[in-house]
Amino acid sequence: MTKPSAPGRVLIVDDEPDVRLSLQLALELAGYAVRIAANGNEALEQQRASPAEVLITDIFMPESDGIETIASFRKEFPATRIVVVSGAAKRPNADYLRAARVLGADLTLTKPIDIERLLEQLRTLPPRA
Repeated sequence: MTKPSAPGRVLIVDDEPDVRLSLQLALELAGYAVRIAANGNEALEQQRASPAEVLITDIFMPESDGIETIASFRKEFPATRIVVVSGAAKRPNADYLRAARVLGADLTLTKPIDIERLLEQLRTLPPRA
């Protein structure tokens, strides 16, 4: 796996421990500095303490879901790039990933996550103003 071209601090937010761990391991092996959180509230606390350049968040989580998390990050940390991942995109009549883009997500991906595709997308995400 290729290392990111710029220093990469990533914050992963998912309520599923296995998803957090697998993403964390894959990104660390690719050279990213990674922190994890189980929900949006934890993610905001961590971001306030030590900002990450990229947030990777699930949509459906307890205590503060991905939609709330995106809105909070856009308000407090507008330069943070946001990647949204969800298996919910397959649910009928629910376009959660499109809603995430409208709220400010830079990239949306469906679960199961293709790690190689995620890494390629992270390398090419443009910086936010």
